[in-house]
Amino acid sequence: MPLRVPVSPADATFLRHHLLWPLSMALVTGTVLMAGGGDRWFADQLYRLEGHQWALQHAWLANAVIHRGGKWLSASATLLVMVMCLHAGKRPHLRAWRWPLLYVVLAVTLGTGTVSLLKSITHMDCPWDLVRYGGSRNYVGLLSARPAGMPAAACFPAGHASAGYAWVCLYFLALMVRPRWRWYGLAVGLLAGALFGVTQQLRGAHFLSHDVVTLAVCWTVSAALYLCGGRLARSGGAA
Repeated sequence: MPLRVPVSPADATFLRHHLLWPLSMALVTGTVLMAGGGDRWFADQLYRLEGHQWALQHAWLANAVIHRGGKWLSASATLLVMVMCLHAGKRPHLRAWRWPLLYVVLAVTLGTGTVSLLKSITHMDCPWDLVRYGGSRNYVGLLSARPAGMPAAACFPAGHASAGYAWVCLYFLALMVRPRWRWYGLAVGLLAGALFGVTQQLRGAHFLSHDVVTLAVCWTVSAALYLCGGRLARSGGAA
């Protein structure tokens, strides 16, 4: 099965449609939400609807099933793809699938890993930690200095949502093997990420901008790996 590389990695149209425009939209949306007050306005509505508390913070469906269960589901799916990749490497008639399957493993792992790294260095609080929503801390913006003595935080970007949004890599997987399926692959990643992200927002764990940035990170990682794979395919290394 020869890999399909519908565009050159250097093609300006591809880069514009798959990196420049998506990242520009994410930047504008994130700026409006964070600097323009959209984050807090949206969280205010959720908080009010839940009776001025995060009523779903410890709810079984939101916490045990979607939060913890979703994390394990994504990890299990990644492990399954890894096993399939190893199996393909041992079967001559399946070896053409080695790179596509390895691509998925790398995209999901690096996407979620990058989000985790960013969480550890941005030091932003969750909504449920803030005085505005019944917590004990004042809001500190992304680029603002954190007051001395204020406890560390790791709520930006959205870690759990990355377990879903990382699967937008299925869009690029489809471009390699079955281009007409690419929108189905994209839908899987977007729906999984949205489910995980909205659930966490309802629990008070994240602002909306956290999910926007998470999606942007996962998409960028997936697109960058796809471009690397295109070079590999044309050189014959992924054949």
